[in-house]
Amino acid sequence: MPPNTTASSGQKPGKSGRKKGRRARLLLIVLVLALIGGFGYGGYWSVSTVRASFPQTKGSITLQGLSGPVDVQRDDYGIPQIYASTDEDLFMAQGFVQAQDRFYEMDVRRHMTAGRLSEMFGKSQVDNDEFLRTLGWDRVAKQEYDTKLSAETKSYLQAYAKGVNAYLKGKDGKDISLEYAALGFSNDYKPEEWTPVDSISWLKAMAWDLRGNMQDEIDRALMTSRLGPKQIADLYPEYPYNRNKPIVQEGQYDEVTRTWTDGSGTSTQNGAGTGGTANGTGTGTGTGTGTSGASSGIQSQLSGLYKVLEDVPEAVGVNGNGIGSNSWVVSGEHTISGKPLLANDPHLSASLPSVWYQMGLHCKAISDKCQYDVSGYTFAGMPGVIIGHNQDIAWGMTNSGVDVTDLYLEKLTGNGYEYDGKVRSFDTREETIEVAGGKSKKIVVRTTNNGPLLSDRDDELVNVGKKASVDSAAPDRGDGYAIALRWTALEPGTSMDAVFAMDKAKDWDGFRKAAALLDAPSQNLIYADTKDNIGYQLPGRIPIRGEGDGSLPVPGWDPKYRWTGYIDQDELPYEYNPKRGYIVTANQAVVDKDKYPYTLTTDSGYGTRSQRLADLIESKIKGGGKVSTEDMRQMQLDNSSEIARLLVPRLLKIGIQDKSVREAQKLLEGWDYTQDADSAAAAYFNAVWRNILKLAFGNKMPKELRVKGQCLWVKPTDNNGPADEVTEVRECGQRDADQAQPDGGDRWFEVVRRIIDDKNNDWWKAPGTRTEKPANNRDELFARALDDARWELTAKLGKDIDTWSWGRLHRLFLKNQTLGTEGPGFLQYMLNRGPWKLSGGEATVNATGWNAAGGYNVVWVPSMRMVVNLGNFDKSKWINLSGASGHAYNAHYTDQTNKWAKGELLTWSFSKKAVDAGTGDTLLLKP
Repeated sequence: MPPNTTASSGQKPGKSGRKKGRRARLLLIVLVLALIGGFGYGGYWSVSTVRASFPQTKGSITLQGLSGPVDVQRDDYGIPQIYASTDEDLFMAQGFVQAQDRFYEMDVRRHMTAGRLSEMFGKSQVDNDEFLRTLGWDRVAKQEYDTKLSAETKSYLQAYAKGVNAYLKGKDGKDISLEYAALGFSNDYKPEEWTPVDSISWLKAMAWDLRGNMQDEIDRALMTSRLGPKQIADLYPEYPYNRNKPIVQEGQYDEVTRTWTDGSGTSTQNGAGTGGTANGTGTGTGTGTGTSGASSGIQSQLSGLYKVLEDVPEAVGVNGNGIGSNSWVVSGEHTISGKPLLANDPHLSASLPSVWYQMGLHCKAISDKCQYDVSGYTFAGMPGVIIGHNQDIAWGMTNSGVDVTDLYLEKLTGNGYEYDGKVRSFDTREETIEVAGGKSKKIVVRTTNNGPLLSDRDDELVNVGKKASVDSAAPDRGDGYAIALRWTALEPGTSMDAVFAMDKAKDWDGFRKAAALLDAPSQNLIYADTKDNIGYQLPGRIPIRGEGDGSLPVPGWDPKYRWTGYIDQDELPYEYNPKRGYIVTANQAVVDKDKYPYTLTTDSGYGTRSQRLADLIESKIKGGGKVSTEDMRQMQLDNSSEIARLLVPRLLKIGIQDKSVREAQKLLEGWDYTQDADSAAAAYFNAVWRNILKLAFGNKMPKELRVKGQCLWVKPTDNNGPADEVTEVRECGQRDADQAQPDGGDRWFEVVRRIIDDKNNDWWKAPGTRTEKPANNRDELFARALDDARWELTAKLGKDIDTWSWGRLHRLFLKNQTLGTEGPGFLQYMLNRGPWKLSGGEATVNATGWNAAGGYNVVWVPSMRMVVNLGNFDKSKWINLSGASGHAYNAHYTDQTNKWAKGELLTWSFSKKAVDAGTGDTLLLKP
C-alpha cells in the first residue's frame, strides 16, 4: 500500500514563493510544448507528469515503521528541519525526505558505486562498470557493514533505508523523477529497494575522488617520454615552507613516546588509534623505483590507465585533479562576539543538483534514545550530517591530499604473478554486468597482494604490458607487466561510525575520538566549540612505506616496496588553541617535513590560498581588530590573483609595438589584481597567463598530457639519429580539456616563481611558427604571450576591449550529471541551467577553478559556503550551489544559485524558535 496522503503538496505562499512559482510554471509550459512537439521521441508529457514527482511538503503522511510522529519543517528554500523523538525515527525521516527531493540522484550514485550503471543507461557504461567492479567498492562496503560498524550505526543505516523504501513504495519511475520518465522511452528500468550498503558505498566514491596524488603519479611517469629527471623536478618543486605556512605550526613529534604533542607539550591519547600492519614483509631503505628507464611500452600502459580513470564518473570531484577547499576558524579572542567563527567552502565539481544537501536533524528532547541536535550539509543517500554544527561544536573539512594510493607494476607469469622470486596465484572473481537493452557481459577480476589489476580493464594495456621494459634488475618479462592499485579505502573501515560520532560530539576529546574512526577519505578537520576552543586534526588510515615515497609507480615483485603499516592516530598532527588564535586549512602542507618523520604526500597544494587567508586574518586582527561573520563571508569572496601580483609588473615592462596589443597591455596598468566578473584586466591577464604556460611548458609536454585536438609538429621520442636529420611528426593531444596540463594551478605558480628571474632559462625558449619568431628568453616569450592573448580575446570577445570582461570568459554551466550530459539535446536543454558569469579563479580564495590548458570555463567551484557563529548559532550563514530539490522545474532546483554566484549567504536557523519563524511548509509523518 502507498503511504496515506491527507494533503497535497505545496509551497509556502508569499511574494518570494509566488515569484518562484511563476518561474516554475513558465518553465513547465516550455517543457510541455517542447515535448508535445516530440523532438524525435513523439512522446507526450503533461504538466501533471512533470509535477508528479514533486515532494509533498504539507499535510500528513503515514509511514509504517515510525514509533512516533515526526515533523518536517521547510523554509522558503525548501531546506528541511526534522524533529523526532527517537534516533531511528529521525534517520528514517531523513531517508524519506532525501528520497522525496533527490532519489534519482541517489539511485544513480548507488549504481555507480556498485558498477551497475549499464543497468540504467545501457552499453555506453559497460567500460565504467568493468572498472568499478574491479575496484569493488560495494564489496568492501558490505564487509564494513558485516564486520566493522557498531550496532548503533547499523540501526541508523537500517532506519534510513526503511525511510527511503517507504517513499518508494507504490511508486513507478515517473512518480519519482522526470529522468525516470525520460528513461522510460528506452528501457523498462524500475528502481529497487534501498539498502544500508548503498549508503556506505557512497563513502568509497568520496574517498576515490579525494584519494590524493594518483594522477600526479601517472603524469610524472608519462612525462619521462619527453622530459628528463631535472625537467620533471622543475615542474614539481618543493613546497615553499619559508613563504606559505603549513597547517600545523605549533607542537612537535615526540620520537620517544611516538606521539604528536600540541603547543603546550602535552598529548591527548584517543584510545582509538588507526595504526597497524599492512601485511608488509620488508622495510628497506632504498629510493629507486620500478619505472626509471621505462620504455614507451610503460608510457602507453599508463596513458591507457589514465584514459580509463578519466572516464570514471566523478562522485564529488574532478577525477581527483584540482580538488581543493578552504576552511578556517578564528578564536573568540579575535571576534566581535567573543566566540569562535568557523568558515568552510569545499571546492568540488559543479553538478546539478549540488552534491550537498542541507538539513537539520533534531531530537525533540535530548536523551539516551534520541541523541542528536545537528544541522549542516550531508549527501543524499547517507544518514547523518557530514559538515556543520550541533549544539556544542562546529566542524569543517578540506581535502588533506595525503597519499593513500600506490600503483604497482606486476610481473605476470602464466596464471600468476611474481613476488619475492616466487610465482603466486591471483585471487579471482567473476562479475556479471547486466546491460539495459543489450546482452550481459562477464568479466574476471584478478587481484595481487598489492590490489586489483587495473590494467585488465583495457585490452590494449594487456598487450602493451607484454612489451614494456623496466630496470635491468627487474625479473624476466614472461607474459608482461600489469598495473595494480593499493588503496587504503579498499580495506574495510569505520568511516560511517565517524559520521555519527562527530554529529553528537560535545567537546575536543569527543571530536578527536570521532576523527580516529574516519579511515577514508583523509580530510583536514577543523573544530570550534561554544567554550571558545578551536582545533585541527588530521585523521585517516595513512600508509607507511618501505621504499619509495609514493610519487611514482613501484615494482610489485620487490618486497621492499610493500607498505609496512599505518601511522597511528596519536602520531598524526593536530593543533589545539594555537597562540596565533586562528587555524587555516586550504590544502597546503599539513606540517613542515623537517618536523615530522613520515611522508604524508609529495603532492600537497602549494599554499597560495591558505597564505592569502592567513594574511587577510592577520590584517584584520593586527592592532586588536575584531572579525565578524560578514568579514568571514568577504574573505570567502576574495578574488585576488597571486600569480598576477608576480607577473604583471614584469609584463608592463615589455616593449610592445603593435598598437592593438599595447592597448590591451594598458589594461594591466593600475589593476589591483582582483578578478571580478566585470574586469577587463582580469580577462586579459588570465589569457596572457594561459599563453605563457602554453609556450613555456604546454607545448613541451607529451601528447598524453595535452588537450585533445591540439596538434604539434615534434621530434619523435624514439629517434636515434642526428638531431638535424630528424623528421618531425604531427602529434595530437589526448586529454579532455579539464584534465590537461599545465592546468595553471598554484603548482604552476611555484614553477614560474622559481625561474622568473632567470631570463635565459631553457623553459622560456619556444620555437617559432610561420607567423612568429622563436622566443629565446623570458621577455621574448612574454611578448609573444601578450600578443597571442590579445588576438585570442579578439576572437572570443571582440576587437573592442571596452566590451571585455572576465565573466564573459569565465562561465559556469550546471549540468545534470546523467541525461544532462549524455541524453538527447532537448533533454539536456530541459535539465541543465546556466551560464553564470563568475568572479574568482584558479588558486584564488574564491576558487572558481578553470584549466589553463583547456580554456576559461569554470571546472570546479566552492560547492557550498558556510560561516558558523559559535556565539549564536542562529546568526550563522550558509548557501548551496543549486538548491534542495533534484527535480527539474521544481522551485528549489536552482533557487540558491543566483545568490551563490553573487557571494550572498542565507540565514541558517538552528534553534526551534528560529526554525519556526522561518518555516513555510510543515509535513507531519505519522506512525
